[in-house]
Amino acid sequence: MNSNGENQSIEVDQRPLSYSDLKRWLGLLVLLIAAALLAWALKAVLLLFAVVFLVAMVLNPIIAFLQRRRIPRGLAVALLGLVFVGGFALALSFLIPPLLTQIDDLIRQTPEIWNRVQAQAATFGRRYPSIQQAIPEADQVLNTVGARSGDLLRLLFESSFRIVGGLFGSVFAVLLLVFILINPGPLVFRFLTLVPDHYREASRRTLLRLTQQMAAWAHGVIINGTISAITTGLLMALIGVQPALVFGFIAFLGEFVPMIGPVLTSIPALFVALSIGLDKFGLALLAVLFVQQVETNILVPFILGKSMELNPVSILFFTLAMSSLFGLTGAVLSVPATALFKIVIDEFYLRQKLRNEHQIQSQANQIILGGAERDSDKR
Repeated sequence: MNSNGENQSIEVDQRPLSYSDLKRWLGLLVLLIAAALLAWALKAVLLLFAVVFLVAMVLNPIIAFLQRRRIPRGLAVALLGLVFVGGFALALSFLIPPLLTQIDDLIRQTPEIWNRVQAQAATFGRRYPSIQQAIPEADQVLNTVGARSGDLLRLLFESSFRIVGGLFGSVFAVLLLVFILINPGPLVFRFLTLVPDHYREASRRTLLRLTQQMAAWAHGVIINGTISAITTGLLMALIGVQPALVFGFIAFLGEFVPMIGPVLTSIPALFVALSIGLDKFGLALLAVLFVQQVETNILVPFILGKSMELNPVSILFFTLAMSSLFGLTGAVLSVPATALFKIVIDEFYLRQKLRNEHQIQSQANQIILGGAERDSDKR
């Protein structure tokens, strides 16, 4: 009886697509296209709200913790605001002035650094002529990149500070964030009210999981970034690659762009090291690899653990896609976007499909093993 029931359920799942199903899917496709066009037209506004809601989800666990300690929510928001203002004032007094000075010095010295890099490359080419013959256009590439390197470095820092200042320095964003933190109840209530009854529980789980994962993500990024920044700065200072403070700051920023961020932000330090000498370049490369290995194998598993459970391929896809669509802000939002996509798929689709998880896993293994498992089962 059970076997017949299972076969019958499989036959029902494999029924051909009906006209009503096709019409429903076409209608859904039209709605998705219209929503995508509207979102693209309003992308600046949506990015602003996305960042504000992300910060609110990250800070809400802190507010909730203080609220459980019998501190009124409004007072908890005010205390948290004072902590941020005090921290920014300390950074403005002690950290930012030398950092800006070193950034300005690095930008002004970029042409000279690049000339030294070219000299090192020429020396390396004379030692190993076969390598230079294999890449005959290397000098032209170096000249082109070198001519633009100062502008690119300046654009990187200017765009970073402009994004931070534009999003978080605006009065509207701050007021919106404060409003959400002080009284998030009506927003959550209205959202759950608008959701159909049969999707309400899944929507509640989605919001809860997203809030937990965003708090874990921000916690991990800040801690990993701080450790990577301090380690990178100290190692570069010990090696003699300056300005070490700038390279540590760049390493911290790189943590907000998953996977490719730490690799890209290590390039300036490596180029400065190469301009000094091949021995310095080798030491700097070892330092960069050491920091990245410690982060990948120790910091990320220990700090984030299994709280995110995001596939690296999905993260890389969303990083490239979001950065192509929305620039640097999109790259920063790629992990939240990946988490949201995964949670929505889990709660609204896979939760129903995975009731027979063992059978699906067996079918997946058959595909991966090229049918070997199926043949062995038959035998």
